Amino acid sequence: MSDSIPPAADVREAVAAIRREEPRVPEVALVLGSGLGDLAEAAEAARAFPTAGLPGYPHSTVEGHRGRLVFGRFEGREVVFVQGRVHLYEGHPVRAVAFPIRLVHALGARRLVVTNAAGGIHPLCTPGTLMFITDHINFAFANPLVGPNRDGGPRFPDMSAPYDPAWIDRAEAEALRLGIATRRGVYLWTRGPSYETRAEIQAFRRLGADAVGMSTVPEVIQARYLGMQVLGISTITNYAAGLHPDPLLHEEVLRVGRQIREDLERLVRGVVRMGA
Repeated sequence: MSDSIPPAADVREAVAAIRREEPRVPEVALVLGSGLGDLAEAAEAARAFPTAGLPGYPHSTVEGHRGRLVFGRFEGREVVFVQGRVHLYEGHPVRAVAFPIRLVHALGARRLVVTNAAGGIHPLCTPGTLMFITDHINFAFANPLVGPNRDGGPRFPDMSAPYDPAWIDRAEAEALRLGIATRRGVYLWTRGPSYETRAEIQAFRRLGADAVGMSTVPEVIQARYLGMQVLGISTITNYAAGLHPDPLLHEEVLRVGRQIREDLERLVRGVVRMGA
């Protein structure tokens, strides 16, 4: 068996390791992006599992990604926070990048909220903007479903609406009620870890991308394969390359992520609270 395709047994073993200590079944899984990991600290009656101790779980090496699963009550619902996303650019196989999604699904979660930090391409996607993802462009040309189809889902899953339109509508209405300004847009995934060139950003804009980042898409593909409902929220933390005179720095991404954390937390609380 290829090392690039972790066996399904790894998911079962990881579930068993968690179930020895945590019997709660999460309704919603939340994947936390760069600079947003502290949102998990808001969970009540929380129990954290270091992902380094879970069979098959890939190791996160990026600042701002702590490497834990946090179970708890959040706005009256059982949730699990993925506090430590992994990325293709860290050297993980793409199937391993999607391992956390297979795990939270096996633990019972059927709804997924994914957040990320992204660079704004659309002129109105300025730093500090919260953007509901309506669709994505897979410019990394990688897919976690490549290989034997042994997880029980469709061989050729439909991806015409990867982000649930009705959920976006309800979340947008909740944001309006909370007085939080949001936008809708298309997210483009690149492999990274280098930021994009000016020419690439101009090309992405012509392709219809409103924001660009280095995560999320493999997780969403895996979730839709498993039949999960998905809501995606990008925090626009910087202008994409060539749209601002200053160079792009990861420290700036983290700084803006911290600044917008309060609005993002209120929005995610509202999304979870309103239910399905």
